[in-house]
Amino acid sequence: MKTNLPALLRMPRRASIARITLITVSAVLSGCAAVDPAHQAPTAPMPPTWSAWHGGDASLQLAATDGAALATQERWATLGDATLRELLTLAARDNQDLAAASLRVLQARALEATASAQRGPQVNARAAVSRQRLSDSGSSTRLVDAIAPTGATRDQLLSFLSSPYTVYQAGFDASWEFDLWGRVRRSVEAAAAQSEESMATLQQVQLTLAADVVRAYHQLRGIQAQQALLARERRAAEEAEELLTAQYRGGLSTEQPVLARRQRLRDLQARDQALTLDAAAATNRLTVLCGQHPGALNAALAAGQDAVDAPPPVIALGVPADLVRQRPDVGVAEARLAAATASVGVAVADLYPRLTIGATFGIETLREQQLGQWGARQWSIGPSLSVPIFDQGRRRATITLRELQQQEAAVAFQQTVLRAWHEVDDAMSAYAGELRQRQTLEAKVALSDETLALAQAQYDKGMTDYVPVLDALQASAVAHQAQADSGTRLRVRLVAIYKALGNDGTLRL
Repeated sequence: MKTNLPALLRMPRRASIARITLITVSAVLSGCAAVDPAHQAPTAPMPPTWSAWHGGDASLQLAATDGAALATQERWATLGDATLRELLTLAARDNQDLAAASLRVLQARALEATASAQRGPQVNARAAVSRQRLSDSGSSTRLVDAIAPTGATRDQLLSFLSSPYTVYQAGFDASWEFDLWGRVRRSVEAAAAQSEESMATLQQVQLTLAADVVRAYHQLRGIQAQQALLARERRAAEEAEELLTAQYRGGLSTEQPVLARRQRLRDLQARDQALTLDAAAATNRLTVLCGQHPGALNAALAAGQDAVDAPPPVIALGVPADLVRQRPDVGVAEARLAAATASVGVAVADLYPRLTIGATFGIETLREQQLGQWGARQWSIGPSLSVPIFDQGRRRATITLRELQQQEAAVAFQQTVLRAWHEVDDAMSAYAGELRQRQTLEAKVALSDETLALAQAQYDKGMTDYVPVLDALQASAVAHQAQADSGTRLRVRLVAIYKALGNDGTLRL
């Protein structure tokens, strides 16, 4: 670009400044090119059906996984009761981890607003009043020495210059950076990606909290169910001990059955004490999740208030393509990749010049009464150009670092997606296996109850003594306990499936 410098110098001052600014901007813009990478949403392979990607035996696949998936709230509703709904509400209100994650979202949004502010001009107002005095022997006296090296005139000038005076100043400064290479734009994109990451992290905390509350609740109810079965077995064992003791004293049996029943009673007492400790730990775990002090939920979590032995619900997983969209951890990984990509653009833009236009306007006077006079004004306006020349390779090394971080974020995204598929498959296999075990245990319970009824009938008819009845009672109690444990595990494994499926956006703890 050629410029007629003599003609430019003959122009009026305002037109000359505008022309210089226009020439500078045009010259820089003429060499502009897009240098920063644009983020593209990553893709991940996915199966056409859930059963297409399954590890392990085919018998561990869920039989029916078609149909529209339940909303997140509906999933928890299939496992819940009135008490559980109250606990979820309490956890949403008072859980400290959830509160901290919410605050991190607000912090990220504030940082995003800070980055977005770089797009527009920056304006600052200023005002000052200062009392000053110049030295009568400093550098400011050189002009005095040149005018009057000696004599009274010099002394008068020095006396005048060194006398204290007050300076009144007021005005404003403005500046605006031309985002020629996308540095500001990519900085805003990085901040926005970090905001999305914090929001996805909040959703992950919400989902984890809901799953932990539901899991801990059913574990507690399972322990309480075991305590109820154990109490019934203890009563039966105590009655049997009394009966065998009476038979032994009457000479109708030996002492061995009596000692065996007493040993069984001691075993049941020890098991009851262990279950009491487990119930206390489960209660405290729920109390912590709900953000309450120890003992605050004892009344709400008392045994026998809610029945949890309901049939397992039919699971509808929806389509596999929804998994990547619904998993909060996948959202976190994608947001980190977007932020890393934007950071590469910021580093690349630092290789190129920065063009900033600045302006100042103000009033400066030595007399307070002249603050409002137009003649006291002072101003400046014009562009400034900063060109990186030599930095020992620091900027290039920064670009390499950012690119490696971007590659790491891409690998982490793929790993997160792969881990998500494995978690879903593991959860479904565990649930399917537990369903099969539950069917076996149900058949075992039916058989033990039938055996107990037969032994009781034979004893009532005098065909046998009471020992076969006691053995049948013990076998039936063990079968019922195993069935209750399986029911608890079944619900815990269902919680794992629902957590692995992620959050469809309807989860509001």
